[in-house]
Order: sequence, then structure tokens, then C-alpha cells
Amino acid sequence: MKEEVYIISGMSCAACSSSVERVTRRISGVERSDVNLATGKMTIAYDESLVTPEMITEAVEKAGFGIQPYTPEPVGSSAVLDEEALALQTRKRNLVGAVILTAVLLYISMGHMLSPALKLPGFMDPGSHPLVFALSQLILTLPVLSVFGRSFFVSGFKALFHRAPNMDTLVAVGSGASFIYSVVMTALIPSGAGNAHELYFESAATVVTLVMLGKYLEARSRRKTKSAIMKLMELSPDTALLVKNGETREIDAAALVPGDIVLVKPGARVPADGVVTDGEASVNEAMITGESLPVDKKKGDGVIGGSVSFDGAVYVEVTRVGENSTLAKIIRLVEEAQGKKAPISRLADKISGVFVPIVIGAAVLSALVWLIAGNNAAFVLKIFTSVLVIACPCALGLATPTAIMVGTGLGAARGILIRSGEALETAHSVTAVVLDKTGTVTKGVPAVTSLLPIGVSEEDLLSVAAAVEAQSAHPLAAAVTRAASERGLGIHGVTNFKSISGMGLTATMSDGREAAVGNMKLLESLGVPTGSAYMLLRSVAAGGETPVLVAAGGDMLGVIGIKDPVRETSAEAVKTMREMGLRVCILTGDNKKTASVIAEQVGAEEVIAEVMPDDKAAVIERLQSEGYKVMMVGDGINDAPALTQADVGVAIGGGSDIAVEAGSVVLMRSDLRDVPRAINLSRQTLRHIKQNLFWAFFYNVIGIPIAAGALYPAFGLLLSPMIAGFAMSLSSVCVVGNALRLRTKKI
Repeated sequence: MKEEVYIISGMSCAACSSSVERVTRRISGVERSDVNLATGKMTIAYDESLVTPEMITEAVEKAGFGIQPYTPEPVGSSAVLDEEALALQTRKRNLVGAVILTAVLLYISMGHMLSPALKLPGFMDPGSHPLVFALSQLILTLPVLSVFGRSFFVSGFKALFHRAPNMDTLVAVGSGASFIYSVVMTALIPSGAGNAHELYFESAATVVTLVMLGKYLEARSRRKTKSAIMKLMELSPDTALLVKNGETREIDAAALVPGDIVLVKPGARVPADGVVTDGEASVNEAMITGESLPVDKKKGDGVIGGSVSFDGAVYVEVTRVGENSTLAKIIRLVEEAQGKKAPISRLADKISGVFVPIVIGAAVLSALVWLIAGNNAAFVLKIFTSVLVIACPCALGLATPTAIMVGTGLGAARGILIRSGEALETAHSVTAVVLDKTGTVTKGVPAVTSLLPIGVSEEDLLSVAAAVEAQSAHPLAAAVTRAASERGLGIHGVTNFKSISGMGLTATMSDGREAAVGNMKLLESLGVPTGSAYMLLRSVAAGGETPVLVAAGGDMLGVIGIKDPVRETSAEAVKTMREMGLRVCILTGDNKKTASVIAEQVGAEEVIAEVMPDDKAAVIERLQSEGYKVMMVGDGINDAPALTQADVGVAIGGGSDIAVEAGSVVLMRSDLRDVPRAINLSRQTLRHIKQNLFWAFFYNVIGIPIAAGALYPAFGLLLSPMIAGFAMSLSSVCVVGNALRLRTKKI
């Protein structure tokens, strides 16, 4: 299956997006087609042997919509932002024009009825000059409908001719009916002056103006839902200081290639991913990783393009640019997530697909009922127009995608990348969290955690061990030499270095002593007395550490305990998860004893140890068969199958690319506290989606019967088309506004 993304133009409501989905899903060979109204994108998966892009384009265009392949803009490009700003400016200009003309129209048509002070000039008086009174309203209404609100009629009738009516169709038919009726009444004024009181020009213009106001507010609010991704796109600087042949010159950042050396001054943004080659600086990575505190960078440390240097100048060798950069990948992940639908949206999608035809049928039926009941044409027209105008498929269509856009944006700003709407929805129902141990609960880098000398100082013990271990590339050896360097101990040279498989290392020290670093077997084979080490070994084992015995000159010098230290935030994260009612398990290939010590340290209730990499997915499957919704958190290549098997796979961002690709949620920081934050984000987003769907359904269920005149027989209440238009616009704005409230939530 091939998956592609297209930009769909000409959509105005959920009925439009449902229509595009319907025509594309009918194509034989299309497995999935999802259209996101909020982003205007269609994601379609199809069999290349049966379907071609030309077939997809033809189907969409036949349905009356524009289509073009989606090409992501380069990171830092303002083209998309400029285009959206221009479209919003055009909406605003049209709205201002429509508001001015409609205000004058309302003054002429209704002002004299509201107050004697709002008297019309004599030549426009409806009593003495009814035709002038009517024609002045017609002249003011025409620009509102044919110029400023033209898009409603073009889109609405085009959709109607394609037998896929949308919200614009409802507005166009409703206001168009009022306008045509008023034109007919104007033409009849010479034969009866009383027809001047049967005009509905102000209703036609006001309905269009109010809907335009709603659309403008909705577009402005929807633009805010993209604020997180817009901020990410703005992070990449336009220029960079390239250092070449001893000279520094400013160039376009887009021209950088891997291997270039750039200078990043204090206060400047890092132009691309790279490695510090010289200098030191504190770098703010908050907008990318969610880490609020600056991170100190020195020679050999990696830096992320878009991050800001607080102080200190550094030289950086560029490693990744363009679409391969971390920033570009984050933007792509967020865009993909915002374009994918959550399962909860399916009900609203089904209703949206048949919503507009049902509303048109309800409007016609209501009009006929009142006509048969003996009411005049003006009364019937008011009912017909109000029912058409108050119905709002937009609220239904925007309920889910706007909340998902804000939710994924909020997550991205906190360093939590959610790759799909489905993952965002599923995470709220997780009941068990399985944590990989190495690199997830722990740091993944062995470190010296205890020094237990026998008859010597800690420095002497560590110095001898480091001198021998410096000759080895083993991870435990690296831990010893790193500890020595951190204490400022010089590492002496050795001779006659030997590595004995399964036992350890031997070498001759610079002072002539024979040194040995390894396990009990090694020292016993060399005849070193080890009796004094047994209690120390027991102490090291109790702490879950790996013991390294050190001897020199035939004497036991002591034991060094090495282990993979637990991350500082792991215990707090596990505690939070358990307080949320989640079952927390640690899954590892390590031995049971070591894993149990780690579990006890962080407060995990269960340990599943000595599991081979291939069997990790089977453990997840077993938990699922027991009825748990499982979230798997891991960072290694061997975690990828388990991440894929889990209901929600969470990849630690500092881990391998394969784990990141397998995870449906990516944590940019290697901080387990982001796991409960991701679950809480899901819960908050789902709560807002349900609120949106409730109000969208509730609004239509209540509004349409009232517009149809349900309250008129008992209370004499009849809804004006103008009030109906205002209510319809307000419903969409309320749904988007409620989604935007998510941005204020603490996760």
C-alpha cells in the first residue's frame, strides 16, 4: 500500500470532507481515505497496482473540489504562514465591507420601526416612496451577496449541482430564497404599495454577514490551533555564520551541508543539527525538547538546530540539514498526527455525510407543513430560511480535529510527540505501563557507584583499576576510567597488558607491581588471597551492582561496584503512574536480582526479567490477553517489536531511530515523567473532544426544531433567519474556542 497526502481546496464544512472521503473510498484499491477539515488535508492509502494518482484527482475534481499533492515546505519557510495570513486578511476585508453595507441596510429597513429618532429621509419614506425604499435596499444587498459573500453562492450551488450539498449550500439557498422573494415583491410594488412591507433583503444580507463573521472568527481561532507547529517552523534561522579557511561569513542557512563548520554566538540560534567542535555554551532547547533549563554543551556534545545559545560561543560541525534535521522530523510528526483522525470522530463523520440533505429535507417539510396550515408565503419563507441557516455541520466536523490539533501541539511544546490521533485517543484508556529497564528506567550508561578499598585509599584503588582498564574498550572499563577522570586522577601507563576472556585483565604497573582487575576467578587463578573480599562482594550484590575486584603486587586492594544508575526522575514518574491507577512493570533481559533492586528503587510493583529480545512482544501480548490496555516504553532496537505490539508504544527520544519509528508516541527528553504527562494529555484531549461533540449534537438537535417553529403554537415564538445565522456562526466558534482551552491546561 502506498500512502499519500493531498491538499483539498473548496471545502467549507464536514459535509464537504465526508463527500471527498466517500468518492475516494469508492475507488477499487483504496484501503483508507481520511480528510481532515481543520487542516484541509486528505491522507489516502491505496494499492499502486490498481489505483493511480490521476484516478484520485479525477474522483475529487468530479465531486467539485480542488486537489493537489501536499509538498511540505522547508523548515523555516514562511510560505504557508504568509498564505494563511493573506487568506485571513481577505476574509477580514470582505467582512468589513459586508458589515458596513448591512448596517446601513438594517438602518433603512428597520431603523424607523425601532425609534422615531431613526427617521429616514423623505425621498426614501416607505409610505410615500415605497419603490425607492425597496430599491435602496436591493442596491445595498447586491454587493453583500454578489461580491463580499460571493464564495457562499459559488461553493454552495456548485456542491448542489454535484449532488453533494454542504453548509454553503444551506446559506446560499436560504439567503437566496429571501433575496429572490424580496425582488419579486419589489417588482410588484407599482401594483400594490403594501408589498414594500414584505421585503426580506435585510435577512438575506444579515445572514450572509453573520456567517462571514463566524467563518472569520473560526478561521482565526483555527489558525491558533496550529500555533505550536507555526512556532516550530519559525525556529530555524534564515542565516548562519560559516567558518571556512579561517574566515567567517554569513550565508543562507538553507545552503549548509553536512561537514560545514558554523559559529554560534551568544543569543543566536543553532542553524542546523551538529556536534560542538570547540567552545562551551548553555543552550536552551525548550521549544524542541520541552526541557525548561538550559543544557550545558561542550566539545563532542550534540546540538539541535533551532535551539538558542544563552552564553558562550561554540563552533559546530553540521551533521544533519533540511528534511533530515531533528526540527524537520518533529514538524513532520506533528503534521502527520494532526492530519490523522481519531476513532472517536467516526460517528460525527457518518452523520456529517448525510447531514445537509436531511436538513434541506427538514426545511422543505417544515415549510410545507406551515403552508398547508394556512400561513402566508412570508411566514413560510422565514421558517424555510431559518431551518437552513441554523443547521451547522461545521461544528460536527471541527469537534475532533481541532482538539487533536491543539492536543498534539501542546504535547510538542512539552517535548511529547504524538504521531496519530488514534494514539492520542488510546493513551487515555491505558491500564498497564511496561518499562524497559536499560536506557529507560536507568541511564543506559554504566557508572562506578561504590568504591570499597581494603587497606588503601579510594583514590589508590581507583587509580590502579583505571590504569589497567584504560587499555580495554569494555563498557565497564569505560565506567572506571570515566570515574577516575572525574576525580582528577592521572591514568598511568602499563605494560604487558593481557585480556583473559571471561575473567578480566592483567598488566604490569609503572612501579613494577603486577595488577589484576576482574572477577573472583581471575584473582584466585593468580593466587591472590580473596577472603577479605567476600563481605564486600555480598554488599555490592545486595545493591544490584556488578563487582570488579582489584589486586596489585599479590594483595587485594578492594572491590569497585558498577551499575547502570537509575535516572533521577524515574521514581517520581513511577509513583505518579501508580497514583493514576496504572499497573507498572519493568521488563528486562537482565538477571532477576539486579532488576528487582532497580524495581524496588523506583517503586515498580512487578518485574519481568531475563526476557530475550524476541520474547518482549510476547510479554506485551500476554498482558493484553489478560485484559490490560498496554503502554510500552523503550529506547532500544530490541524494544521495537514490543513497542509495535503494545496498544501505545512510547519511544524515548534519546534512543535509536528504529525505536523512535516504532513508537506511536515519542518523548524528546529521556524523562519518564513525560509518560504520565502523555497519558494526562490524552485524557484532557478526549474530555474536550467529548464536550465538543456533545455541544455540536445538542446545538443541532435543539436548534433545528426551534427554527422549524416547534415553539410557535404554544408560545408564539418564531426564530428570525438573522438570529439563526448568528447562532449557527456562534456554534462553530464555540467548538473551536473550547478546543483552544486545552492550551491553558497543565499536563
